[in-house]
Amino acid sequence: MVTQPPTTPRKPEFFPQQDDADAVVLERQPLKLQPPPLYQVVMLNDDFTPMEFVIVVLQELFAKDKEEATRIMMKIHFEGRGVCGVYSRDVASTKVEQVLQTARHAGHPLQAVSEPVE
Repeated sequence: MVTQPPTTPRKPEFFPQQDDADAVVLERQPLKLQPPPLYQVVMLNDDFTPMEFVIVVLQELFAKDKEEATRIMMKIHFEGRGVCGVYSRDVASTKVEQVLQTARHAGHPLQAVSEPVE
C-alpha cells in the first residue's frame, strides 16, 4: 500500500501581484440620515368634558405631574387647544387613540389629534 505525503493547501491570493494602474478605488460616502419627523398630540377643547377628567388623562397617559397637567388643561380651556406631548408618528397616533378610547369609555366627547411639528 502506497501512501502519499499530505499536501499543504494553497493560500488564496487576496491581493494578486499585478500592476495597479488600472485599479479603481471606491470612496465610501457617509449616509445622511435624518431623524424621524415628530408629531405633537393636541387635545381640543369642548364644553362638556370636566376639567378634572382632562387633568387625569394628562397625568395617566402623558405622565404629567399635577401642576403641568393643570397648566395644559387651562391652555386647552382658554385657547381651545393644547399640546400634550411630542412623539414619533406611531407613538403620537397611539396616544391619540388612547385619549379617544379613555374619553369614550368615560362618556366624554374629548378629542385629540396629532399634527406634524413645524
